[in-house]
Amino acid sequence: MIKQIEFRLPAMKRGCHLITSEIVRRLPQPLPECALVNIFVKHTSCALSVNENADPDVRVDLNAVLDRLAPENAPFYTHTFEGPDDMPAHAKSSLLGVSLTVPVSGGRLNLGTWQGIYLCEFRDYGGPRFIVITVYY
Repeated sequence: MIKQIEFRLPAMKRGCHLITSEIVRRLPQPLPECALVNIFVKHTSCALSVNENADPDVRVDLNAVLDRLAPENAPFYTHTFEGPDDMPAHAKSSLLGVSLTVPVSGGRLNLGTWQGIYLCEFRDYGGPRFIVITVYY
């Protein structure tokens, strides 16, 4: 059996944001003992990641690393029509990816002790983001 949920996250400022609770809140209940959950963001200028969920400095540092990998106003960009943060956002989205698959064990997401799900927003004004969750029973 497959169940799919689509929802809208409100606009967030640039940076990496923990959205684990937003995902868990929207999962169908009860979850089976064993399943897979795929989380997909329907945009090309943000990404999803699983990373440290305890120390917020990790989110700050991850954003700094990505800004160094894909800086704004690089002279080699040709896609510049949508502003200086757009092409770097596309590059960062490709580096991290727009989907995650997380196992379900014992009726809950089987994330590690210090793992959380991030929405990484790469635009200054990216707007609301649409997320699709697919549960494979």
